[in-house]
Amino acid sequence: MSVTARPKLKTSAMIASFADPGQRTASAPFGHALARLAETDERVVGLSADLAKYTDMHIFRDAHPDRFFQIGMAEQLLFGAAAGMAEVGLVPFASTYSVFAARRAYDFICLDIAEPGLNVNIVGGLPGLTTGYGPSHQATEDMAIFRGMPNLTIVDPCDSVDLEQAVPQLAESAGPTYLRLLRGNVPTVLDEYDYSFELGKAKVVRPGADVVFVSSGLMTMRALQAAERLAAHKVDVCVVHAPTIKPFDEDTVVREIDTPRLAVTLENHTVIGGLFETVASALVRRGVSRRVVPIGLPDAFLDAGALPTLHERYGLSTDAIVEKVLRELA
Repeated sequence: MSVTARPKLKTSAMIASFADPGQRTASAPFGHALARLAETDERVVGLSADLAKYTDMHIFRDAHPDRFFQIGMAEQLLFGAAAGMAEVGLVPFASTYSVFAARRAYDFICLDIAEPGLNVNIVGGLPGLTTGYGPSHQATEDMAIFRGMPNLTIVDPCDSVDLEQAVPQLAESAGPTYLRLLRGNVPTVLDEYDYSFELGKAKVVRPGADVVFVSSGLMTMRALQAAERLAAHKVDVCVVHAPTIKPFDEDTVVREIDTPRLAVTLENHTVIGGLFETVASALVRRGVSRRVVPIGLPDAFLDAGALPTLHERYGLSTDAIVEKVLRELA
């Protein structure tokens, strides 16, 4: 019996890019931004748990080998070491996969870093559904885990612009931060809008009269794509990008949602404990009675497979967003 050879995959599911074919991208924007920052700030150091190549920390490692520390596959030690460095005045950026930071090392981050308010920057690769590997590497609940930790700032960047501008601001932020890293060839989107990253602030990147999208992470890219597509259906969409999940810019977001427009949240995270529930709690506290439609991942362990297939299956694709909005408006 003959067996037909399958074509060899050029990119593993682990490091697959979510960029669309032909889309403008920047290579390793986090790594390059951190290396540039270290040229002017001698306090900056980099650490990794044997994942420098897969969190773009290798760019920093190669540029500043004397300021890079390979801890090995020991996430608790990674963050313990980072805490010690911060105690003596250094500014550590410590990278691993989001699942390992959130699930394996939570107690070390909480008591060694967050409780004393140290300037340690936790860099989590593969946040949400950005890998075709299964639940062992899909950090679909990382923001839900970290939102309850006092003193911790959480940033969910959209693209290379967000990442490049966020790195120096995270270094200057007094307390600990958690960055949901986009790695490899990262789309460049927000430079087409009058936008700049500002820690703790949400920004209206596209005005619109009929629908308001509040989005974070790569879903802001999808929100902007869906807005363009919906324009062909005579639907005018406003897009509010909220890259800082904690502390959350309630003033901007509540102001934009408190209108007659259909309100939708979009996040690359389970709808439990992430952007949707952050927005919902802000509305309740402000006494604003508005329905919000969540677009996000289900409260479930997700399948493994090709990213485009998974994004379509779980409603994160541009097509799925457009279809859901049109159903809501029907």
